[in-house]
Amino acid sequence: MLMSADQIFQICNSIAFLAWIILIAFPSWNRSDLFLTGVIVTLFGVIYSWLIFSNFSFSDMKQFGTVEGIQELFRNKTLVVAGWVHYLAFDLMTGIFIRKNAQLHEINYWFTVPCLIFTFMLGPAGLLLYLMIRWAITRRYFASNYQ
Repeated sequence: MLMSADQIFQICNSIAFLAWIILIAFPSWNRSDLFLTGVIVTLFGVIYSWLIFSNFSFSDMKQFGTVEGIQELFRNKTLVVAGWVHYLAFDLMTGIFIRKNAQLHEINYWFTVPCLIFTFMLGPAGLLLYLMIRWAITRRYFASNYQ
């Protein structure tokens, strides 16, 4: 491996932090979602795929069926980092969705900031907060358009 799991972890965390600063601090930069998705999330996808395909055997698939199996997979430090990169990518995509969906529904930017921070730190809890705020403002749980 070119870098240790610890180095990959640190680099990906730094990149994610920068991406979240861009997402939160520059809401009027219309192309930020293209940059974040086209560069950062894609980079995370490449890193994740490389970590998985170089450290995971398809015979390990059966371990996904039990908690003990997952624990066994995560004894491999590199697979833990792969799992973390998976979270970083999907949480960032969720943040992009929140910001774009709030713009679509004309929800005040400042209502989304806590949602984005929670999504950065706690993933689904931030999305849940946004969905509750969106429902309170629009009275629609299911948005007609998820752009």
